[in-house]
Amino acid sequence: MRTPTTHPSRAATERQDQPPVLEAASLYRFFRAGDEEILALRGVSVTLYPGELVAIVGPSGSGKSTLLACLAGLDEPDGGAVRVDGARISHQPERLRARLRAQRIGVLYQDRNLLRHLTVTQNIALAQQIAGAVPQSHPRVLLASLGIAERGAAYPSQLSGGESARAGLAVALANDPVVILADEPTGELDGDTESDVLAVLRGRADAGTAILIASHSPAVMAIADRIVTLADGRVVP
Repeated sequence: MRTPTTHPSRAATERQDQPPVLEAASLYRFFRAGDEEILALRGVSVTLYPGELVAIVGPSGSGKSTLLACLAGLDEPDGGAVRVDGARISHQPERLRARLRAQRIGVLYQDRNLLRHLTVTQNIALAQQIAGAVPQSHPRVLLASLGIAERGAAYPSQLSGGESARAGLAVALANDPVVILADEPTGELDGDTESDVLAVLRGRADAGTAILIASHSPAVMAIADRIVTLADGRVVP
């Protein structure tokens, strides 16, 4: 199933001639609470191409976070399959999923990208170490590109909200991923900081990175090439 198209940029449209970097086919996910079975995803399919920025929207409980967890290999779907950059990440041993995630996926959360006992630079270096490849960018260069070069030695507790958002983004970008999956990354930010973070993400998309953002924010929808709406675990046409 192709997701609904809104107003894709010219670059995103041109890149749809390339192979997709993320394919999720007919994902199902259910949870049990006592005798009750909760269907979080009901046959959700998503395709993401290089250079696209796609917004996933829907009410709380619609399945957005569950979908992103399955796409990142942090959770396993009960049915369907996920491929990232041609490699299947679903229904694989955790060690392989972790390696694929580290090398090819940047995961960005609202407030969980930074380990509190490590400095900003150490957080980035750890992400690069886990990937096991030669880093494309030195942490200092990456932080400078986000305007916080001087905060590399700071611990997360010493950062302002805007600095924390940029530092978390630096961790997500540490290994030059082919796709970034962001779950409400700007939910607690003020308008100016949200604009700055979204400008960086839009710039990465324009440079060829595929980006999927789950969000309630109108600002996210405003910069998206496509909008996918979920309701009750299904894609709404």
